[in-house]
Amino acid sequence: MTASDPVPDPVPDAAAIVGLLADDVRRRVVAALVLGSTTVAEIRSATGLGTRAVAGALGRLIDGELVVRGEDGSHHALGDAFRRAAIAAAPPPSAADPTGDVPEDEAKVLRTFFRDGRLVRIPTKRSHKRVVLDRLAQEFEVGRRFREREVNAILRRFHDDFAALRRYLVDEDFLDRDRGEYWRTGGTYR
Repeated sequence: MTASDPVPDPVPDAAAIVGLLADDVRRRVVAALVLGSTTVAEIRSATGLGTRAVAGALGRLIDGELVVRGEDGSHHALGDAFRRAAIAAAPPPSAADPTGDVPEDEAKVLRTFFRDGRLVRIPTKRSHKRVVLDRLAQEFEVGRRFREREVNAILRRFHDDFAALRRYLVDEDFLDRDRGEYWRTGGTYR
């Protein structure tokens, strides 16, 4: 990736968004932003909250990548974050049948380890693990670079231990990484 390449927006985690919006103060701040408030004073006026509460909520929302702060100090809700999180959280179209167009011996392994599109457990036997990892590698578009957060969001759709899956994908040469970016380097191309 060169300096002139656009940096893709991060894919927020739907569960993290729900966690951020579980707090009444943060919901009120988001509502004020959506309705057009951009400064702390405008948000205070719209919500009736104090400066400290608004600043604290904005800090958490910025950290959670739901809000950005402009160079002029204005704040803006990232409405597209909700859409991207919903897309990332949705099961892949092939989730119901992880076997697709694979040889029968691989299909048997996939049927053993996937239920309703989710990986029920990570295989310990290397040959089985490689079949599962090959299936997961299909989720990564060839030639595209993914930020770690995006990789986590994709893998979380399949199993809660996304960090282990990410590590296995790298260790088994399905993905490569450099400076927080991942890209597909292996697997079958279906």
